[in-house]
Amino acid sequence: MEQKEKHFTLSWFFKWFLDNKAITVFLVTLLLGLNIFILSKISFLFFPVIDFLSVVMLPVILSGLLFYLLNPLVDLMEKYKINRVLAISIIFIIIAILLIIGLAVAIPNLQRQVVIFAQNVPSYLEDADRVIGDLVTKRLPDDFRPQLEQVLANFSTQATAWASNISSKAVNWVSALISGTSQVIVALIIMPFMLFYLLRDGKGLRDYITQFLPNKLREPVGKVLSEVNQQLSNYVRGQITVAVIVAIMFIIFFKIIGLRYAVTLGITAGFLNLVPYLGSFLAMIPALVLGLIAGPVMLLKVIIVFIVEQTIEGRFVSPLILGSQLNIHPITILFVLLTSGSMFGIWGVLLGIPIYASAKVVISAIFDWYKGVSGLYEPVEETEGEQ
Repeated sequence: MEQKEKHFTLSWFFKWFLDNKAITVFLVTLLLGLNIFILSKISFLFFPVIDFLSVVMLPVILSGLLFYLLNPLVDLMEKYKINRVLAISIIFIIIAILLIIGLAVAIPNLQRQVVIFAQNVPSYLEDADRVIGDLVTKRLPDDFRPQLEQVLANFSTQATAWASNISSKAVNWVSALISGTSQVIVALIIMPFMLFYLLRDGKGLRDYITQFLPNKLREPVGKVLSEVNQQLSNYVRGQITVAVIVAIMFIIFFKIIGLRYAVTLGITAGFLNLVPYLGSFLAMIPALVLGLIAGPVMLLKVIIVFIVEQTIEGRFVSPLILGSQLNIHPITILFVLLTSGSMFGIWGVLLGIPIYASAKVVISAIFDWYKGVSGLYEPVEETEGEQ
């Protein structure tokens, strides 16, 4: 009798606790949190790995970006019976020629415009403050003038302090840039070699990674890697193509309306456009300031240029090039940008969206696998009473 009661107790405990799927999920989550806690306590062991990654991250990222841009061109040349190594060599020679032309012609002009613009930032802010003050004083009723004059005075003080702060920190920024030049030079030296081997052997990278996995995992992991690669390639090619088109449009439009620093502002707008949504608004600020200084007519022209550019980009360029490839809601993109930017700075802003898209593919695959093995998501059969 005692053995039967003991058997019943163990069976009940096994059925309602150990064999409960919800309890299993809870225990797995608890063990995962425990592992994270332990790793956080021994994080100093990973400092050498972090230092190594900080050194190789720049050439790896540059190589990856150029790989996704140039790989379709190499594949196209290979279809026309051109040896793949020869095709890569031809592309490298063309890029070297373009870089030499750019360094000899475009870079000095762009550098001169940037230096002149940076030197004139304090005077531009003072002129903008004066124009706004005159406009408010002459156009608004007397009842609102004291409050607005106080606001403008505070803005003028803050703008002047901000401009002076930029000027005082310019030397520190230059010294920091010089100290980081060695890392950039090393990255530029290593990057062509990494890019060459990626272009040559990139097709076999997935099979090389999956060969170390058990046989049952090779096919699903290979599928996930292919989807991640497709997401990254679509995002990189699409974003850079849109950024180049946006830069060209701004340069042409600013040249047409006669705005100063058209080339610099256009290239800046194209670069900032790599950051979805937020980049377009950031690119408006310097152009609006210059338009305000030049007068109300020029300010109106700048506003019209932004409206036309945003209409063309939003209605034609982005839908045709990007489409709905990432399938990420705009609100999610903004949250990802703000979070990754606050945590990792400029690298987080630039890499937050592609990393999120890749993680989304991996997590979706894991969740689909879990739905199949857990049995928690099977269709519920309707009973006769419910019918």
